[in-house]
Amino acid sequence: MRMIARHCGLRRLVAAVLFLLLPVVGVHAGEPVPLLAYAARIAGDDARTRLVIEFDREPVFSVHYIANPVRIIVDLPETSFGLKPESLEPRGLFDAIRYGGMGAGASRLVLSAKEPTELTHAEVKPMEDGKGFRLVLDAERIGQDRFDKILAEQKWTGTVRAVKTDRPAAAPAKADAFVIAIDAGHGGIDTGAIGSVTKTEEKHVTLAFAKELVETLNREPGIEAFLTRERDEFLSLPQRVQIARQRGSSLFISLHADTLKQRDIRGATVYTISDKASDHLAADLADKASDHLAADLAARENLSDEIAGIPLESEPAEVADILIDLTRRETQAFSVNLARSVIASFEGQIKLINNPHRHAGFRVLQAPDVPSVLLELGFMSNKEDEKQLLDPEWRKKVSALLAAAVQSYRNTAVANGG
Repeated sequence: MRMIARHCGLRRLVAAVLFLLLPVVGVHAGEPVPLLAYAARIAGDDARTRLVIEFDREPVFSVHYIANPVRIIVDLPETSFGLKPESLEPRGLFDAIRYGGMGAGASRLVLSAKEPTELTHAEVKPMEDGKGFRLVLDAERIGQDRFDKILAEQKWTGTVRAVKTDRPAAAPAKADAFVIAIDAGHGGIDTGAIGSVTKTEEKHVTLAFAKELVETLNREPGIEAFLTRERDEFLSLPQRVQIARQRGSSLFISLHADTLKQRDIRGATVYTISDKASDHLAADLADKASDHLAADLAARENLSDEIAGIPLESEPAEVADILIDLTRRETQAFSVNLARSVIASFEGQIKLINNPHRHAGFRVLQAPDVPSVLLELGFMSNKEDEKQLLDPEWRKKVSALLAAAVQSYRNTAVANGG
């Protein structure tokens, strides 16, 4: 039996086992009416800091704590954050403040602290004019012993399972369909990179491109492409892979548009997971990248769950390890073939970075049974790339080239018995 035919059989077996081992991505019907956070302010020093956020309606909230690094999590109902970026610039006890959607009618405020910190006072007060409510959060620096006690006594675990995706159950693909998961990087609380000129957030760039790509792919005969996220919502890295696997995907393509300190670097890059990283999924993956640029990008992308205040989930149970080992190497080979097909389609048409096929330990590429690539479309830190990334015509051109690359990859697989 040819290699691809054998791989497909093993893929189906691994997928069946992993489907049973992994939690099902939740389904939540109905669209909640979001709150509106329309103003905020922060003041204080490295001993005490106060945050105030104003809402159009009364917010119900809960507070949780995470260590390494120290973070205070404030969970909220689904909220539209109409705040000026400078209104919550980190200061005082906090060196980073992030907020955004978490899916399933939920939003989150993540306060990253420099030292052990506690919210000593948190309450909602009605506005003086009776129009809206004010959430007041008072934070104080505390000792490590006190912080450890807070962690030990809280019941909240912060697992991915607590955050469900708000999507209807998908119809099964046709028996002979070539299913492709298109993953728009970042989303919700995880904004991703920020454009150097327009200040556009990466999460919007990737979603716009992903929608264009799915439409283009679905015009190709025999292909069924779908989005891992269809709107501005947060998905954890394991959820993205899980959604692709549950839909029986033959390919997984994750889209990104990062930033670099070297603003003169521009062009597209295609990443596949590094060999060493795939052998040690729980290890420090970024250190095993093929170069420093790839390592830095992988390290930043792998922080997505940490940014959202979600501790890392454990890997699938060891009962699946034997089956995973049987398919992992073959999956890597198919991923490399897809990457080469994309680069061949782009050459002479789209600006590519030097050595455009690179390897790094991106957690989103860890599916052992689904060939996967991560495509950096360009860099939001470069003004020429940023201009192209926001151009609808450029998106159409690149989507057509990607569709051609996918068909080339697919035809080769079919010709070899896949």
